[in-house]
Amino acid sequence: METVTVTMKNQPTLFLEADNISPDVFAGKKSSEIAELHAFEGREQTTLGKYFEVSGNAGPSAADTRIVVKGDVTRVKYIGMKMSAGEIVVENSADMYTGAWMQGGTILVKGNVDAFTGIGMKGGNLIVEGNAGNYLGAAYRGDWRGMQGGTIRVKGNAGSDTGYFMNGGEIIIEGDVDVHVGTHAEGGRIIIKGNGKSKIGGQMVKGEIVVFGTIDVMMPGFKYVEDVEMEVDGTEGTFALYHGDLGERHPKKKGQIIYGNLYQKI
Repeated sequence: METVTVTMKNQPTLFLEADNISPDVFAGKKSSEIAELHAFEGREQTTLGKYFEVSGNAGPSAADTRIVVKGDVTRVKYIGMKMSAGEIVVENSADMYTGAWMQGGTILVKGNVDAFTGIGMKGGNLIVEGNAGNYLGAAYRGDWRGMQGGTIRVKGNAGSDTGYFMNGGEIIIEGDVDVHVGTHAEGGRIIIKGNGKSKIGGQMVKGEIVVFGTIDVMMPGFKYVEDVEMEVDGTEGTFALYHGDLGERHPKKKGQIIYGNLYQKI
């Protein structure tokens, strides 16, 4: 695997849209060609080379390309957008839309990420060593297609609306989450190893939410069913199972109604 290193040298005055920082786009290119790829600062089209020092050449394909992003990129959006293979390592924190509509490969962010990280994600692995903002693994505003596949792991806390309109895949939050988790979910699994606030699973149709810690306010549409023994992300324990959201429509399979499952560790 060949490595391309992009190092911030000139901070943008506005926020920089850099969706071309992707193994799919870098593949087969020399460092000089990568520097000429376009980016947008506000509405002005510019180049990556205006803001980043680029060193190293990409591999022949996305799968053969590793990108290391250095420096302060907290004002850089869309890193790894729609990538299908390869690897990106962000050595600090990143802005919004990191890994948006990601299809494969791996993104590792060693700091924090802002809102809409992993929205519409279809595959791959996205690891955040810090905290994540709002709308993690959610749908784009006005769309109903949230995360559909792949895995997101956040080692810190996450904001509100995690897994909004989630259809598949798995989100693991090792810390706490804010309100509105799994709203309108129609599949997938969300694991919260810390505490949750209110409105967990609101209007949930299918899928699973597992909470290890406390839930400030349980949604009235969830009904206790039974206690179950489970292994979740390597931890065994007893969990209270709730079905819901009972106020929402639910499909049937072989005459049986399919509910969303909410588990809380006892």
